[in-house]
Parts: sequence; C-alpha cells; structure tokens
Amino acid sequence: MKPPNSTTRLTFFPVSFFAMVMGMSGFTIAWNKAEHIFDPGFCLSSGLLSLTAILFVGLTLIYAAKMVKHPAAVMGEIRHPVKLAFVPTFSIGLLLLSVACLHIAPELSFWLWAIGALVHLALTLYVLSSWIHQSQYEIAHLNPAWFIPVVGNIIVPIAGIHHASPEISWFFFSLGIFFWPILTAIIFYRLIFHASLPDRLIPTLFIFIAPPAVGFISWFNLTGEIDAFGRILYFVGLTFTLLLATQIRYFARLKFFLSWWAYSFPMAAITIATLIMAKETGLTFYTWLAAGLLGVLTVIITGLLIRTGLAVLRHEICVEGH
Repeated sequence: MKPPNSTTRLTFFPVSFFAMVMGMSGFTIAWNKAEHIFDPGFCLSSGLLSLTAILFVGLTLIYAAKMVKHPAAVMGEIRHPVKLAFVPTFSIGLLLLSVACLHIAPELSFWLWAIGALVHLALTLYVLSSWIHQSQYEIAHLNPAWFIPVVGNIIVPIAGIHHASPEISWFFFSLGIFFWPILTAIIFYRLIFHASLPDRLIPTLFIFIAPPAVGFISWFNLTGEIDAFGRILYFVGLTFTLLLATQIRYFARLKFFLSWWAYSFPMAAITIATLIMAKETGLTFYTWLAAGLLGVLTVIITGLLIRTGLAVLRHEICVEGH
C-alpha cells in the first residue's frame, strides 16, 4: 500500500494531537511536584518542560499550516459532533504549560495563562451554543471527551490564582464545576442504556478521573487548605481511578488510536492530587500511593511516546478515518 503524501497527511492531521501536550504537561507538573516532595537527587521536570514546549510549538506550527492550506478540513473538525470536543485541547495545553513554567518563567506563564483562558472561554461559549441550538447531535456522539470544552475551565485557577484577581479564578472554577455533574449524569446514561463506545473512544473513559482530580487541585489552590469538599473531590477521582484499574484487560485489547493519550492527563491529574495530599497531610499512605501513581504514569507516558512514534513512522495516523 502506497503511503499517503505529506499534503494528504496534513489534511488529516487531527486537532486531538494536542492531547499529547496535555499529557506531557501533566507529566511535567507531576514530576516537578514529586521532586520537591521526594528530593530524588535529579531534576527530570526541567527536561520534560523543554520537550513539552517543543512539542507544543511543533504541533501548533503544523496545525497552523493545516489552517492555511486546508481550512475546509479545519472547519470540518470544528463542526464535527465528536471531534469538536477535542478542539479545546489546544487552549488547555496553553493553560497547563502556564502551570508548568509558573515558578521558572512567571511572565511567560502569565501570557500563556491569559491567552489560554480567553481562548478556552471563547471555545466554551461556542460549544455551549452548539449544544443549545443543535441539529446534529445524537446520543451516539456523546462520550467523556465532552468534559474537555466546558469542565476544562476548572484548570484555569491553578495558575490563575497567581496571575490575576481571585474573582477570575472563581468564575472559571464555578463554570467548570457546575457542568461536571450534569455531563457525568448524561454520559453515564449513554454508557448504561445505549450501545458501547466505539473502540477508538473507549480510552476516553479515563477522562472521568480528570474533573474531580483537577477540581481538587484547583480547590486547594483557591482555598489554601484540604477541607471536606476538597476530600470529596479527591476521593471521587480516586474511585474512578480504581474502577478503571479493574478494567485493564479491557483496555489492553484495544488497537492503537491517538485517543490512547486520554490515559495520560487524567492519570497525571490524580498523581498530582495525591502528591498534594501526601504533602499536606503528612500521611505515609498518600506518600506511597503518590510514588506508585507516579511510577504508573511514567510507564504510561513512555509507552505512549513509543507507540505514537511508531504509528507516525508506519503512517497509521494522519490518514482518512483516523
């Protein structure tokens, strides 16, 4: 079979590639926090941050080229009932990079945060409008990736509390936390009473971990303490982590899709949340759990990088239907 040429591959270059930036940013933040808690004697996070920044710039340039050369293909993603949910992975990538470089380059962090927050708010309003005035959505289109555009707003306060008025961070947190239980209920209805998710979307089940885990991190940053509501958020995230861990055989049988990167950021989020619990409570249980989760996250990210690289070389992605 003749491999697709570069023009064809650019046409089918998916916006969901930015989920890699989410995963790598979360991995970077997790290692940075672990280095401060465990003091392993080396600094892996600085190298990871450089790698993630290069990845983000590279993906942005490629997708910008697609916007210029194939605008119809870009609009096709924006108007697609499933692919639309992945468009805000770009703005979330900006927000997470802002968190990752918060203490290293605060001015850069501010601009990444400001642009990311504005772009994500615009995308949130667009997605909400498309839901309200919809004429194309069916129950089969619903999947956990729908959390990304709207519930993703709870990421804003993590860096936002350091860059602007707390009122702005509370605004974004309130927006995201309001839609979390609504979408959870709707998506569970779809999972229980309708056909199973197609194989390419099954990895998105891991996204159930992210809203409560990230919500806990943002809540801690907003309030400065681990209170009752914070614990509820954390333990809901931990429950989803345990649930999905019991399904490991189910996930292992899946063919590789770019959606495998849905494993990465949620696992990074619960790892970071557990690291916060370990530091703030001083309990040995959380310390060991955080170390274990960090180990699992490292294996997942390493595997994803290798498998994605192979998929690129084998022309398994950036082709029609993927």
